[in-house]
Amino acid sequence: MKSYLLCRSCLPASILLLFLIFAGCNASRYLPEDQALVKKVKLEGVDKQFLETALTFVQSDIRPNSRQNLALYNIFNTRKGKYRTDRIKAIGEAPHVLDSSLLEISRVQIEKFLASKGYFNAKVKSDLKIKKQNAEIVFTADIGSEFKIKKISFEIEDTTVSALYLANRDKFTHLQEGKRFDSDTLAYEREQIYKLMKQHGYYDYVRQFVRFDVDSNLLNNEANLRLFLANPANKSAHQTYTIDNSVLTISTSNGLNTGLKTDTVTIDSQFHFVDYSGKFNAKPISRYFYLKKNDLYNIDNEEVTYDRLYDFNVFRNLKIEYQKSSDSTFKLIPNYSITPLKKMSNRVEGEYTFNSGRNGFNIGNTYTNRNLFGGAEHLEIKAKYGIFFNADGSGNVFDRVFSRDLQLGANLVIPKLLVPFNIPLMGRNGIPRTTISSSFQLFDQRQAFSSRVFINSIIYDWVETKTKLHSFTPLNIEFRKGKLDPVFRDSLIQRGFELYVRTNDRRFFNLGSQYAFTSNAIKLNTYSNFLYFKGSIDAAGNSLGLLNKIVNFNVDNDGFRTILGLPYQQYLKTEIDLRYYWSFGGEKQLVARINPGVGIAYGNSDQLTFEKNFFAGGSSGVRAWQARTLGPGNYNRAVLGSDGKADTLRANLRNLDQLGEIKMEGNLEYRFKIADNILNAKVKGATFADIGNVWRQKQTVENPGGEFKFNQFLGQLAVGIGAGLRFDLNYFVFRFDAGIKVKDPQFTGSDQYVIKHLFNKKQFKLDYAETHRPDIYRFVQYNFGIGMPF
Repeated sequence: MKSYLLCRSCLPASILLLFLIFAGCNASRYLPEDQALVKKVKLEGVDKQFLETALTFVQSDIRPNSRQNLALYNIFNTRKGKYRTDRIKAIGEAPHVLDSSLLEISRVQIEKFLASKGYFNAKVKSDLKIKKQNAEIVFTADIGSEFKIKKISFEIEDTTVSALYLANRDKFTHLQEGKRFDSDTLAYEREQIYKLMKQHGYYDYVRQFVRFDVDSNLLNNEANLRLFLANPANKSAHQTYTIDNSVLTISTSNGLNTGLKTDTVTIDSQFHFVDYSGKFNAKPISRYFYLKKNDLYNIDNEEVTYDRLYDFNVFRNLKIEYQKSSDSTFKLIPNYSITPLKKMSNRVEGEYTFNSGRNGFNIGNTYTNRNLFGGAEHLEIKAKYGIFFNADGSGNVFDRVFSRDLQLGANLVIPKLLVPFNIPLMGRNGIPRTTISSSFQLFDQRQAFSSRVFINSIIYDWVETKTKLHSFTPLNIEFRKGKLDPVFRDSLIQRGFELYVRTNDRRFFNLGSQYAFTSNAIKLNTYSNFLYFKGSIDAAGNSLGLLNKIVNFNVDNDGFRTILGLPYQQYLKTEIDLRYYWSFGGEKQLVARINPGVGIAYGNSDQLTFEKNFFAGGSSGVRAWQARTLGPGNYNRAVLGSDGKADTLRANLRNLDQLGEIKMEGNLEYRFKIADNILNAKVKGATFADIGNVWRQKQTVENPGGEFKFNQFLGQLAVGIGAGLRFDLNYFVFRFDAGIKVKDPQFTGSDQYVIKHLFNKKQFKLDYAETHRPDIYRFVQYNFGIGMPF
């Protein structure tokens, strides 16, 4: 999603909004005199390892309000110094008023929690401090001595089940003699026994068969623990089941499965398909049925079957039910009830954008066929057209066109790896996919630059484990034709900027391969502590370089070897995205990220092509800068001059001259929940700090100060800070961020700290405009986006 730069009035409006929010946090002035607002809750005498959980037993209506939620409530739900009573659905969160009955309930619940942790004699008392209608609640616990488990014994009536449990117990148990008693450990043991039984054929087993008896009437604060595992009523043992033939019923996308002609087929003498939609090929889908005939019932196989069938992204509803065989063979007949998604869909999208004195629109259309050949193959055809206008230009609308961009593409995704040799069947952790992709882009920037790019590739994606993803592109064929406007090209040559001519005014052929490895992507939507890693390698020209030694390709006038009359590229590019996610409970999260990258041209290439360079800024990078307007290094566009020709050159070079072969970005973002429901969306907030830049590999005439040097690059890092909102609508997240420039490396010395001009910026911006026309300096960058920034 592109960045958007809002009007000048947005910053004052944002500051005013923040002022209103924090000014509205004194809610006690709206309360009747006989009520008090709960401002603070403390719990003393409890070990740190239990403190956070113990506080959750304080009733939610007497916990301190979220500062932001309370402020929103005070702003939108008060009138004439009082709370309104005519609001059906209030915005924000009502003030939490002291309630003595809830106070007593909370005290008792904390005592029970401490007892569940082995402190059977714990006592909790509560105290109140009220000042100016603000209440502070203090719970003080006398936890006493902890009770430890002296002896663990087992009474399991079924000897086969007893042997199964004892053989596997050490793999999962948390129950150990000499350890502190903990009821959570008992619940965990019960759940692990349930899982163990369901994995070994015991289809009828339920959790209630397990119970525990605790004898705490011992000396020295010890307790004996006894585990009971009963048999089913009126039975001498638990029964195991095996899987029989499966019946799969696929309805139409409207859920109809009666009165229609059906396609019926049997695969592997065990999977009986009844397809009322008439659109599915049974064989490729049956690869991912893990409930196989004569196998012992295993709940893991059921769960992985659910996961893989939903991974096809062609089924809307899926349910597996079991029918017991009518004879005495103790077999289960899996019955699959499947409702597919609509086979074809079409989506039209559009957006209006404005940034840096330009406005325009993008409109796109995406056609999707979710089951092209009957085996859950996905065909996606996209078309997108965008046009930008100079907002301050004169003349008719066509004279003000700045750029036009037409993109066409098609992807065919096949749910298996298409390779010319036999490979083991994959899929238990995720469906492998082969993507055949083709795209074409036509871009024109008025009086400056045009390009035509045609790319074809084949991509293999597979899942090694649930947390390890691989993507390999063995073949990526690219043809690019770039052309500079003759007048613009001549002006670049006159200024000695031949680098831009060599990298943009050329045709080339590219034959390469790519590989990416991702770890823990599955955890990105969770609140836990984990490390995320993604590393990628993009290499081109190596096979052609080897072939050249045999064939001896022709050489063009510039000294580059050619194939089919076009020079081919040779480069190596790698990038790393490393993040650590810390969870603080209550949907609070801190994310630290570092994102370095480097690209090296060699052999038949003296420079990376424009598309293969790195750029800084944007809604997922250093957010205080618009994309492609930061760096490289200390490069300042004022060096292009201050006359009229320089102004034209700066305008034409925009988004072309601030790139580099080396990149370093880092982000620190704290995320928190603001409100559970505002306009049917969960609203979350974020504060962040971003650093980063890009650099040229070596010194160039075009980008003075842009080269990378170890003793200088830390001082060339840009710094931005900001805050944002995330509106979680369940099916997608709409994001708004505002980034403020703190340190801008295009300047030198203390002048880099541009934040000092934020509230007295008029003269600074006038001076900047004199030397950087038509560039405009923006202290605040606003970004809209779909999804999280990282």
